[in-house]
Amino acid sequence: MEAKVLGMGNALVDVLVRMPNDDVLSQFNLPRGSMQLVDSEHSAEIYEAIKGMNPQTVSGGSASNTINGLANLGISTGMLGRIGKDELGKLFKNDMENSGVETHLITSDTPSGNCISLISPDSERTMATFLGAAVELTANDINDNLFDGFTHLYVEGYLVQNYDLIETAFRMAHEKGLICCLDLASYNVVEDNKEFLVRIIRKYVDVVFANEEEATAFTGKEDLDALNEIGELADTVIVKLGCRGSLIKIHDEITRVGITDNTAIDTTGAGDLYAAGFIYGMINGLSAQKCGEIGAIISGNVIEVIGTKMDTQRWNKIRQTIKKI
Repeated sequence: MEAKVLGMGNALVDVLVRMPNDDVLSQFNLPRGSMQLVDSEHSAEIYEAIKGMNPQTVSGGSASNTINGLANLGISTGMLGRIGKDELGKLFKNDMENSGVETHLITSDTPSGNCISLISPDSERTMATFLGAAVELTANDINDNLFDGFTHLYVEGYLVQNYDLIETAFRMAHEKGLICCLDLASYNVVEDNKEFLVRIIRKYVDVVFANEEEATAFTGKEDLDALNEIGELADTVIVKLGCRGSLIKIHDEITRVGITDNTAIDTTGAGDLYAAGFIYGMINGLSAQKCGEIGAIISGNVIEVIGTKMDTQRWNKIRQTIKKI
């Protein structure tokens, strides 16, 4: 059966802005490097504060970034989410379909969600997210037939505000024999939902992605110690260490992978695109080392552009580089 990956996540439109300093973070009490949920009024206030900084608008959301990446690597993909009946919803749907993604998008009268990515001068990003229609995706939107034809399920941890949704999706996918992948999303998400995450990973999840802050929030440990503890729950664990590369544990085998020589402009989506590269390698039966190297190549490229979308020329270059591994 040909590999096909279904992504499930918050269908959001990204508003990206490079800031001259971190004053906006202080103004709105946004912890640097975090993802904070905001209401529509707060989101509008933040947008008002940055609108003179030339913000860019593109489709986004953690899982959709990964799915778009996989689609650009030639993997068959699908995306499940909920959007509003508005221009932002149309933008999201059209962008996914233009990338060749099979969309399973449910519409709502609620406005589409958006994520304002505030990019600091050192390329760190802080996200203020208005979930809007995206948060209305529920377990009732999922049935067994949804997973037919898919081999992998990739879920973003930002959905953790709905325990029933995540557990239902993973349970059904697991029962259908899909390989279940989870990205832990953000350290504050992990801190607030650790008990649930431990349970869900132990029962259903095959592959866990975490950055170093998330891994520490999950285990209270760092680097190899954190990797090993998460590895007691899932067969495959990846801890992304930023400029220090990544650590990978598959069963009892540990692999350390370095980074590529790229200049960071914006780190938005780096983890999402690393996951796309790693899953691509898994699907093609490559070693942990090569899976990690492909992840590093793609994440290294995306940090050289604003946002998570790369042009055709860059994707052609990425595909050529991957062939040489």
